[in-house]
Amino acid sequence: MGILSILLWTPAAGVLLLALTPSRNIRLIHTIANLFTTVAFLSVCWLLNSYNADNAGLQFSEYFPLNPKLGSAYALGVDGLSMPMLVLATLLTSIALLASFNISTSVKGYHICILLLEFGMLGVFLAQDWALFYIFWEVTLIPLFFLIGRWGGNRRHTASLNFVLYTMGGSVFMLLSLLAISQYDLEHGGSLMSSMHQAAQDMPRLEQVLVLLGFVIGFGVKMPIFPLHGWLPLAHVEAPSPVSILLSGILLKMGAYGLIRAVVMLPEAAKLLQPMLIFLGLFGMLYGGLLAWRQSDLKAMIAYSSISHMGLVLLGIATLNEVGITGAILQMSAHGLIAGALFLLIGLLYERTHTRNIQDYSSLIKVMPRFTVFMTLTLLAAMGLPGSVGFIAELHTLIGSYSAFSSLALGLVVMVFFSVSLLIGAAYGIRTISLLFTGPVKQEMNHLEDLRTPEWLAAGILVGSIVLFGLLPAPLLALSSATIGQMNSVISQRLL
Repeated sequence: MGILSILLWTPAAGVLLLALTPSRNIRLIHTIANLFTTVAFLSVCWLLNSYNADNAGLQFSEYFPLNPKLGSAYALGVDGLSMPMLVLATLLTSIALLASFNISTSVKGYHICILLLEFGMLGVFLAQDWALFYIFWEVTLIPLFFLIGRWGGNRRHTASLNFVLYTMGGSVFMLLSLLAISQYDLEHGGSLMSSMHQAAQDMPRLEQVLVLLGFVIGFGVKMPIFPLHGWLPLAHVEAPSPVSILLSGILLKMGAYGLIRAVVMLPEAAKLLQPMLIFLGLFGMLYGGLLAWRQSDLKAMIAYSSISHMGLVLLGIATLNEVGITGAILQMSAHGLIAGALFLLIGLLYERTHTRNIQDYSSLIKVMPRFTVFMTLTLLAAMGLPGSVGFIAELHTLIGSYSAFSSLALGLVVMVFFSVSLLIGAAYGIRTISLLFTGPVKQEMNHLEDLRTPEWLAAGILVGSIVLFGLLPAPLLALSSATIGQMNSVISQRLL
């Protein structure tokens, strides 16, 4: 068994062991779940240490035929696109479990669902076969439905049902697109993913556009992009905070990850749909930012800000150039760290105060100085402040989107809308800092406990990564540069 299979099946092994563990032994359940997520994270660290960033192709590949007639296979591999997502997935899963200390009902079922969710997420990023990719994509629905519906807030059942219906609806369009490509000759050897890349070149232009539209809808629901975002705000508000960490930090990135793969597979269709994708990206940035500005619920604010940030990812993908795609991938990593840190900190604050209304707080700097430092740094990073990884991502997307237009006038229009959306993000970020940390200390907030050692260590890992990669972005850029260069070469050759 290769290292990728060990990594993939580690959470599944944890699920089986938890299933055999008595439900009343809460401490043992916590220990087993944290042990297996830690093993998965350490496996990714070993993988990262052995990964050759100068090699643009797949590495550590594993291949076992499943259906020779269809061409499907148990095919795993990593490249510069999937490697940062694997690190992010295992890191945030470990932190989400550390933040799950307050779960007191059905503890065994909760931890089983978290490990099963990690299994599905890892499968999506490791799969190098579209059939296998689709299976793992659907696997993530099951634990998320129960995590939201069983351990969520007052409207948890509506939130979980909305999430499943939206995502399953999008999956239908994705499946139709996959079936459309599979009608062509796929007998080229290798995995189904590489075969579909070749088959897509033989498709008529109109059919390529329709297939890519199916992918845009399927992956766009998960990102989400406007107007496919309806499930997100309610799911974030009602989900437990550790689940929100995974939902915003990883699950949204699955949609962007799949869309990048689809755009590279169908670059001619992407070029035809480029104006629509750029419009949706810019509109999503403005729309999400404005709605985030209007929120008084802290989790709702972060949820709508996620729509804005994922609009930035869509804009980077739509540029179809190397700098823009680099910005999109950087933004995926940056938003995963930033959103993970925000939901972690808001969840810890809610556990102490039982309110998420921003108007209920003031001058927390006097009673929670450690919380104030981490929260302020994270909110500044969400604004794209220089010195944070968010700034590096936004700068690449800005340059890539400007260079995507030969017309100066169109480029300036894009820049204006881009800049306005950043200003809106800065406005609600500064407002949040002001309301949380300035003003007189309210009597009911006077005796709040600051972050405990495990809590500030978890927050410190995320916030430290945000600042570290903002000041020293070269390792993060180098991790994906060869793969992005290869993708850009494929797109350029097909568009000649």
